[in-house]
Amino acid sequence: MDHNALAQEMRGLREQVTGITDTAVAAADGLLIAADTADSIDREGLAAVAAAGLGLARRTTDLASRGALRRTVTYGSRGCAACYAVGDTALMVVLGDEGLDVERLHTATQPALDRIEAILTAKNPESEKTPEGV
Repeated sequence: MDHNALAQEMRGLREQVTGITDTAVAAADGLLIAADTADSIDREGLAAVAAAGLGLARRTTDLASRGALRRTVTYGSRGCAACYAVGDTALMVVLGDEGLDVERLHTATQPALDRIEAILTAKNPESEKTPEGV
């Protein structure tokens, strides 16, 4: 996996959408893959809770026959947290302040999610090499 490309995607999204304060990418099981967050945020905790929330939302849409889950958005008194499915195996969480244009965020996020999924699923040529003499 190309961690630099992943970081570039997260920074690029932040530059496109005013109000984004933090981003993180995690596996569907909550394991943190990459984060661009303030030091005050518990990155691993954020990844775990976002994965749990996305899992519940995915199950809810499934039980209600509403199709594939696209995103969840939670609003707080000082901003919001949006969580997006990245295929079936990962997620991206985006935190925003009170000025975040959520509709703009949703529009800008889809192409980034497609690129992040491609980064996460890309095969690493180094890991496919067999040791010499085997």
